Amino acid sequence: MIRVMLVDDHSVMRAGFRMILEATGDIEVVGEAGTGAEAVAAVSAVRPDVICMDVQMPDMDGLEATRRIVADADVSASVVIVTTFDRDDYLFQALSAGASGFLLKNAGPEELVSAVRAVAAGDALLAPEVTRRVIERFAAEPRAAQSAGTPTLDADADDGIRIELTERETEVLRLLARAYSNGEIAKELFIGEATVKTHVSNLLAKLGARDRVAAVVYAHRHGVT
Repeated sequence: MIRVMLVDDHSVMRAGFRMILEATGDIEVVGEAGTGAEAVAAVSAVRPDVICMDVQMPDMDGLEATRRIVADADVSASVVIVTTFDRDDYLFQALSAGASGFLLKNAGPEELVSAVRAVAAGDALLAPEVTRRVIERFAAEPRAAQSAGTPTLDADADDGIRIELTERETEVLRLLARAYSNGEIAKELFIGEATVKTHVSNLLAKLGARDRVAAVVYAHRHGVT
């Protein structure tokens, strides 16, 4: 079972998400919170695998709550931002805060379920069009963004150092940069998903990347596409 925590200041929205997710049979909603502060306070006790986090909430918004939750070494949950607002500043701040994905509330029920399952499995969540926006922002003008004080996915990702990767790791990174999931990479390279997960873990460790999104940014900055 995938353990999910819902964080949204609208109880009706939480109830709707709960109904959609728990109808799947493999997802269990183990906790709810109406503010970011409540989420931060409850996450250690609830121990979710995935947190569906709204942005605009009283007391503490979802971006700050995400930042605090991800920074807590005792919390292993992944955060998916689920918001009404398709705004670049929310997208980039959410990823910089450590969110594993970004989903709009007008997405269909199947997209919400797929997002939770993807993040729980360690797969990429960002849709190709969102990935392109991230690349344009963080790969095209990394230094300008940093000098302007704009949040970046990985402050060390463009330090001029090229990491030595094996041929297979390079192939996996190239497919990550195309927003392939673990399953799609496995089919493309004719290897098992468990092997893909091992390669991805090794990649992230070598690159010093926090997550797959940071690895994708590295790939585009260094021409591994």
